[in-house]
Amino acid sequence: MLKPLGDRVVLKIEEKEQTVGGFVLAGSAQEKTKTAKVVAIGQGVRTLSGELVAPSVKVGDQVLVEAHAGIEVEDGDEKYVIVGEANILAIVEE
Repeated sequence: MLKPLGDRVVLKIEEKEQTVGGFVLAGSAQEKTKTAKVVAIGQGVRTLSGELVAPSVKVGDQVLVEAHAGIEVEDGDEKYVIVGEANILAIVEE
């Protein structure tokens, strides 16, 4: 399994019709965003004073990310996307 560094997050993109809070996203919105599941997170980033700031997401969260954000990688037969936490637009709560 991949272990991201810093504020990076490993995502598994979900290939299905996107809904947010029960609302189906318009076609144009689907081209700009993707729904993904967080499978691994880095430890966070350090402030100038050396304090560690933990990521805002946790493993298992369903998130909304920019469509072309991150780098696609393969781990065995599985495909993942590694993104910086800043590319995560929202946590989808159900």
